Amino acid sequence: MSIDPQSALALASVAECGTLEQAAQELHITPSAVSQRLKQLEQQLGQRLLVRSRPVRITEAGEAVVRFARRYAVLEHDAEAALGLDGRGAAPRLTIAVNSDSLATWFLGALARFTQRHPAQVEVVREDQDVTARLLATGAAVAAVTSSSSPSPGCSVTALGSLSYTSMAATTWWERWVGDPRDPDPASVTPEVLTRAPRVDFDRSDELQAHWLHERGVDPASAPVHHVPSTHDLARAVELGLGWAMLLEGQGIDMQERGVGVPLGGGALTTPLYWQVARTPSTLLGGLTEAVVAVAQETLLRPSAR
Repeated sequence: MSIDPQSALALASVAECGTLEQAAQELHITPSAVSQRLKQLEQQLGQRLLVRSRPVRITEAGEAVVRFARRYAVLEHDAEAALGLDGRGAAPRLTIAVNSDSLATWFLGALARFTQRHPAQVEVVREDQDVTARLLATGAAVAAVTSSSSPSPGCSVTALGSLSYTSMAATTWWERWVGDPRDPDPASVTPEVLTRAPRVDFDRSDELQAHWLHERGVDPASAPVHHVPSTHDLARAVELGLGWAMLLEGQGIDMQERGVGVPLGGGALTTPLYWQVARTPSTLLGGLTEAVVAVAQETLLRPSAR
């Protein structure tokens, strides 16, 4: 028994778009044709591949077919290029899951380097580095920047390096919650202060501030928190005194140099990052990996940093 590639690609499109109607528009066929392809594929495999809800939900069996479809598309492109047929159809689309801080600092440089050399459409899905590996496992992405060194099914892993974060607050925050910002002493940032004073988290899955608080003997649940889901806007929120946060090292240095920020001490936190990519022999994915690893080596702390 073999999987029909066109039907598998239809399922992958439905998984991306969320509805049969939107997938039909992308594939330039009717919704009924999409439905028929999926029905035939389910009958062929003898398994349910998706739940027809809004948005649709891909089953575990469906996720395996989606992974196959995405890798098939990459292999098809490589074969066409080897036969001199590239350029006749649409450039292949690669979905890549990336955490916000990498996207805001170094990853776009890697994408620019890659797309200058390879004909491909890139769709970046922004997710927390702890979540991106799940997108690989479900077939929603062919590659990801993750915090996990354990490979997802069918993927290889390369250590990229680490992002470094430092605890920062605005001088106005310090004046309100601690004391005179002209002579800041990190020892003044006591557990009692941290329990009363607000912090800023990226979102509800952001654990950086919680880790720092635990090291200072503070229960994160006991402190007020704001959520600002943007790397640049989070730094701006800190600068405006909304709360303290673990900022990227460069952001913290910039605030200090401009005289608007005060470090809270407690040492830096580093987040190791890994590149996971589908273990499919492909010049396209190989070129993507080459660009990502090269820019990471130029930008991030060495992989041995913890």
